[in-house]
Amino acid sequence: MSGGHLRILVCGAGPATDVGRLIEAAHERSWTTAVTATASALDFIDVPAIEVLSGNPVRTSYQTSGRRELPPVDAVIIAPATYNTVNKLAIGVADTYSLASVAELIGRGVPTVVVPFVNAALAGRTPFQRSIAGLRAEGVRVLAGPDDGWEPHPPGTGPDRQAAFPWRTAFRIAEEMAGRQVHP
Repeated sequence: MSGGHLRILVCGAGPATDVGRLIEAAHERSWTTAVTATASALDFIDVPAIEVLSGNPVRTSYQTSGRRELPPVDAVIIAPATYNTVNKLAIGVADTYSLASVAELIGRGVPTVVVPFVNAALAGRTPFQRSIAGLRAEGVRVLAGPDDGWEPHPPGTGPDRQAAFPWRTAFRIAEEMAGRQVHP
């Protein structure tokens, strides 16, 4: 079976400018997409372009009027995930729409992939390491480390790593987690 619905949470980090690559990868496999953006991500993404590409409005806050139904979510990708988002998500802070919505999806058992974009100084801190371990213990797939082919970058080199961000790898893993047949 091909296709599904992918919810994307994009955070405010350099690779966010390229989230369209993830949407395109999903569409190539007949998946629909919807993007939720943190407030800081709005400084990185082209909201109208993402809405055209995804076919859905970019959500940033709770909807106050009318209810727009989206298809059931088959997988979630949080990318690029910032230090702040990873830590808040792991300890259960749901103080924004973006955090609350993905926290609920994780709680429902929806396959979730997190791709942090943090430097090595932040990634080496104990709180971040605990957060990664906690999310993994809940069944969240976190791409962080040599086994994942995606590691934190040295401080000050984020722009150099942005082009290598593993959008397609994240989608492939999410699709596998969702039980979809993967084709080469």
